[in-house]
Formats: sequence, C-alpha cells, structure tokens
Amino acid sequence: MILAVLVFLGGVLTILSPCILPVLPFVFARSEQRFLTNGLPLLAGMALTFAGIASLAAVGGSWAARVNQYGRLFALILLTLFAATLLSRRLADWAARPFVALGNRLLPVTAPQAARAGLISALLLGVATGLLWAPCAGPILGLVLTGAAISGANSHTTLLLFAYALGAATSLAIALLAGGRVFAALKRSLGAGEWIRRGLGVAVLLAVVAIALGWDSSVLTRLSLAGTNSLETSLIDRFGPMRAGLAAPSTAGGPVDQGRLPSLAGVTQWLNSPPLTPESLRGKVVLVDFWTYSCINCLRTLPYVEAWYDKYRDHGLVVIGVHAPEFAFEKDPDNVRRAVHDLGITYPVALDDDYAVWKAFDNQYWPADYFIDADGRIRGHYFSEGDYDESEQIIRRLLTEAGYRNLPAAGVQTASAVGVQAPADLADERSPETYLGYRRETGFSSPGGVVADRSAEYTVPPTLDLNQWALGGDWRIDPDKAVLSGPSGRIVYGFSARDLHLVLGPAAADKPVRFRVLLDGAPPGANHGEDTDANGDGVIQDQRLYQLIRQTGAVGSHVFSIQFLDGGAQAYAFTFG
Repeated sequence: MILAVLVFLGGVLTILSPCILPVLPFVFARSEQRFLTNGLPLLAGMALTFAGIASLAAVGGSWAARVNQYGRLFALILLTLFAATLLSRRLADWAARPFVALGNRLLPVTAPQAARAGLISALLLGVATGLLWAPCAGPILGLVLTGAAISGANSHTTLLLFAYALGAATSLAIALLAGGRVFAALKRSLGAGEWIRRGLGVAVLLAVVAIALGWDSSVLTRLSLAGTNSLETSLIDRFGPMRAGLAAPSTAGGPVDQGRLPSLAGVTQWLNSPPLTPESLRGKVVLVDFWTYSCINCLRTLPYVEAWYDKYRDHGLVVIGVHAPEFAFEKDPDNVRRAVHDLGITYPVALDDDYAVWKAFDNQYWPADYFIDADGRIRGHYFSEGDYDESEQIIRRLLTEAGYRNLPAAGVQTASAVGVQAPADLADERSPETYLGYRRETGFSSPGGVVADRSAEYTVPPTLDLNQWALGGDWRIDPDKAVLSGPSGRIVYGFSARDLHLVLGPAAADKPVRFRVLLDGAPPGANHGEDTDANGDGVIQDQRLYQLIRQTGAVGSHVFSIQFLDGGAQAYAFTFG
C-alpha cells in the first residue's frame, strides 16, 4: 500500500517534468468541453492504456515491441486527424459522425447526442495519448521498472504502473480544470474562441511531430528537472518500500528490531562455503550483502565488505554475499565463480538465480546490506554506496551485544579499491546508467529508432548531445542487450563523468572480440581505463563490466566511441563514476 502511494506521488510529480509537454496539447484541446464527459474519459483512457502497454513491455518479447510500434502509429494518425478537426469545423462535423453512431449504440438513449459522441471520442483520444506518452523515468518509476525487469509482467506491476499513470492523470486533471477556466475567460474577454481552437490544433500537430521524431524520449528526457528527481529520491528515502518497514543503521539509541532473518532455502548454489541456514548462523552476527558482479555500485562496495569480513570474522561476524543477477549471463555459475575469484572475495557467496532470497527480504536494490544480530533478528540495513563508517558501527554494536570483546579498532583499510572498485566522483557525474536493450533503453539517437529482435543497419548522427548514444553498423537489439551482427561496428555516447564503464561480452566464449576506444575522436592516452591501453585498445574475453575511460584531469563533457574490430560483441549497459 505504501509503495502504491509512493508511486502515485511520483506520477503526480510528472506535471513538473518536460516529458509531459507533448501530452499537454492533447489534454488542453478538450478544456472547453465538460470535464465529466470529455476530460475524465480522456485521462482514464490514458492511464489504463499506459499501464497496459508498460506491462507488456516488461514481457520483453518482439511481439510486445511490435504491438507498441503499431499502437504508436495508430495513435499518431488518430491525433493528426484530431488536430485537423480543431483547424476545420467542417472536418470536425464529418469526423464526429461515427462517434455519434457508436455512442447511440453503447450509451443510454436518454443521454444527449453530443455528450455520447464526446465521451466515446474522448476515451479513444485518451487511449491514443496513453500509447504515445513516454514519461521521464525518474527514481520512482525506475524502481517499478527494475522490479518489472526482474519479475516480469504481473498484476502487481500493472497496478503500480496504473497508480503512476493515475497520479499523472490527477495532476493533469487539476491543470485541465484550471486551463478550462482560463480559456473560457479568454474567449469571453477577447472573443477569440475560434482562434484559440485553431491554436490548440497547431499545438497538437507540433506535439505529434515531436513524438514522431522521438524528441519526447531524447531531448525532453535530457531536460528532466533535477529538482523533481531530487524530490523523488527524498520520497523514496522517507517512504520507500524497504524504509517503510525497516530502519536504517543508527548509532543513536541502538539498532531497532526489523524482523527475523528469512530462510535461505532458495539459494541455487553456494561458493566459498557449504550451505548456510538461519539456524546454523544463530549466535553469529551476519551481514547479508545483495550484489551482482556487473553492477558498478556493487563493485565499489565490495572492498569495504571484504575488509569487514577480514577484520571481524574471528570475532563473530559472518558475511553472506547474495548474488542476485541482473542480466542472463550473470546466472551462469562459471561466470560468477570467475568473478568471485578475480575480485578476491573470500566470504560465502549464495547464488540467488531465482530471486528467492531477494523476495524473502523484499529487497529492491543493488547493493543492499542487511545487518542481523546473534538472535537472528534483522537490526538494520543500508542501500546503495556510502556511509561505510556508520555501517561498521552497527556491526561493532551487534558484536558487542553478542558478547564479543576486544574488537579491533574501528576503521577499514581499502587499499585494494582501485580500478572499477575505486570510489566514484559523484560531484562530476552527469550521465546516468544507460541500458542498450530495448526493454529499458533511453537516449537512443540512431535515425529510424530501434528495430526490435532482428538485425538492422544503424548509423551514427553527425552530433550527439549529452547522454545520447547511437549504433553504427549491423546490430540486433534484444530486450536486454545490443548484439553486433556484422563483422565490425561501433557505439558512440555523449557523456560527462570521470569514469565510463560498459558491460560487454563475446557471443561465443572461445571467440574474443578486439575493440578500440576513442575520446573525442582521438586515443584516450592518460585517460584510458583499466581495460584499455593508452591507444584505446582492448579485448572482450568474458561477460563482465569493462572500465574503458578514467579521466585524469578536469572532468567535462566528451564523445566516447568504441569500435569493435571483430563480430559477435554484446553490449548491455553503460555505467559511470
């Protein structure tokens, strides 16, 4: 319930986002009509259609992508016709006839004919609006979409998406009611009702053009208001699904009881340890760390988790790294085993391929740390990076409560935190995590857009703005990745951050893929990453996160390019630091 309210509030806040702009002409064009028979059906149709289409997108199949493409085409045609009716009274009378006939069939004959036609047309326009609306995926909507990507489409996801759309519809309803009064006042004072009608028709046409050109999901997304994202983050921090039931680690007044350690029976395989159970852990203080090996935030947290384990394992601490995969290749136990070895992880790692432990904790984040006392009670948690001193204090407090004495001095040494595990430069990070699969793709700017689930030739436009990316060559875009189909190809991204990482893999384990990285068209030199040299050369040998750029001087906006010299490259997601 709390999560649904939080998502509803996230939808309400979309009225402050630039991504709502293309929808406004469709809504305000009905402002002169009665709200109950025109505005309300339009907004209801918009909310229901958005929730349904977004749920289908979670399925990730090519048929769902085609449904969305054909739906958008239908909506663009319908709204273009609607704009024409605003520009011409004669055309409006002609277009209204089928709606009048349909209204006579579906609605009581006692209702006025104009009201019947208006309700049906408004509902249909709402459906079209829902097909076209592409909200900026801020932190709250991102929380829902991440859950959908893990669990797939289900009734819970659909209800949350509807709550989000209902929140947006509520704020639009308020704007519509206020706008109707403004337009009515203008018509009375200026006598310009017909010109206002034609102006709205032009605005609808411009919105249709903007959506057809993809500006709603590229230009407007980049203009998303930072203040809105900050407000959404604060709402998650205060009322988020985990924070609603769990208290964060506290050094004032002691940790609070947050429930019992759930069962670990759903673990598919254990590394570095025989199977562990809540019963076998009784008497020990336990840190459960949710992570996945291609997650940059998780990688930057691991040195601290390993340092706590090394420091306190002889004093009653057990660390369990619950590996919950984000991408399909992270379910391969050989890949995880290799990553655990390469990262120097020595504590027990539980492979949670079916998300059984993830769901038992009601977790939603990578990384996420849960602190369990010697009696098996969850006494604190922390999500994401940072506040390592505070997290260590709760470990020490729980160990002291359990009767362990002569603990080592507080403070961890993380000399091993280099490369991708080094702390992020958050002050200069202006680029977000960006997925290349069509299920969660944002910022894609190759002409023609995404062709789902089949090979297509893509080109890179002459210029890319900040946080836009494009493909060059023959690629197939799948739900979770882009796969190079031709013998060579490239990816270009306009970014601003100290570090640029890309999750990559070869199509075949025995066929490495050579690549070359450029920064603003030149070899990176001293700005090369851990997985490239000064000339920008590197090789994809396994499926993992690759650090390609680490700037050594002042951080600014640059154009990154990676040229694949062999076929078979798989690219999943950009991350920054």
